[in-house]
Amino acid sequence: MSKLSFKELLDAGVHFGHLKRKWNPAMAPYIFEEKKGIHIIDLNKTIVHLDQANAAMKQIAKSGKKILFVATKKQAKDIVAERIKNVNMPFVTERWSGGMLTNFQTTRKSIRKMTSIDKMKSDGTWDTLNKREKLFKTRQREKLEKTFGSISDMTRQPAAIFIVDILKEHIALAEARRLNIPTFALVDTNSNPKLVDFPIPANDDASKSITIIIDEICKSIQEGLEERKHLKDNPEAAKTEEAKVEPAKAEETEVKAEASTKEEAKAEAPKTEEVNEVKAEAKAEKAPAKKEVAKKATVKKAAAKKATTVKKETKAEKAPAKKAPAKKATAKKPAVVHAPAAKAVKAVKEEK
Repeated sequence: MSKLSFKELLDAGVHFGHLKRKWNPAMAPYIFEEKKGIHIIDLNKTIVHLDQANAAMKQIAKSGKKILFVATKKQAKDIVAERIKNVNMPFVTERWSGGMLTNFQTTRKSIRKMTSIDKMKSDGTWDTLNKREKLFKTRQREKLEKTFGSISDMTRQPAAIFIVDILKEHIALAEARRLNIPTFALVDTNSNPKLVDFPIPANDDASKSITIIIDEICKSIQEGLEERKHLKDNPEAAKTEEAKVEPAKAEETEVKAEASTKEEAKAEAPKTEEVNEVKAEAKAEKAPAKKEVAKKATVKKAAAKKATTVKKETKAEKAPAKKAPAKKATAKKPAVVHAPAAKAVKAVKEEK
């Protein structure tokens, strides 16, 4: 549990967020309310997340690994430099040079160059250089000291990285995420906490807020280092602790195995459901197909019936048409029959 109380955080102004219009919707779970156009951070959640971060930091320090602190903004620069020097951890407070983590070999070369200049001063080769060379080397040394002086003891990539204001230090965050380095950060209401592994919702602009949280993290690191020192001095205590840790690890592995089996069962269940759904869909598709075939057959039968009826009607229409000329012929016959009778009448009249 965090040693910080709710009132201490409130007095330090940890609860103050950014303006409402500058907020990031991903920070909604950590916002308590909006007052006079400013978002207020929920300090209960700040305490919970700070406890989680402290526990993780303590374990990393206890394992003897390094944690890199990054804070290049004015409010946090001096605070981080003062506090982290006491804990003997690497920090960057001037400028984050791109590729400091992803291109760590080049960073190491720059640090070696700086140490080589220091060796020249101690060996006596420095006195053999002329005035111009000395001036060039001193300027080069100052420049390297400014950017890499605080990380000169960091011989390998850090086990974790702590960032103040992830919007300003977005390059450092991107590099850490690319290398799968655990990230801790102070996250204000205008930032996205989903990008950080251990977000601490707090005001990252006020120097008091930064100081109170950095002090708490430094205490947890110091406790981890002291425990490590104690275990080194007392090997028996280390053995007993290892004996305690082993059953816990076994339990964790059992829990993970159970979880994995449950997940597999859950993954298989949807697959069987999907198969059943596919079968049902196939059946549903076949049924309408059969219906459609039956409909087509009935349509064909109806069309055939219509065709037969149409043929009959056309035949019936053609038959009376053929009989009509015969009637006309019969009508003309009487005229042919009466023609000789008229001639006979004319002949009779002429005789008279």
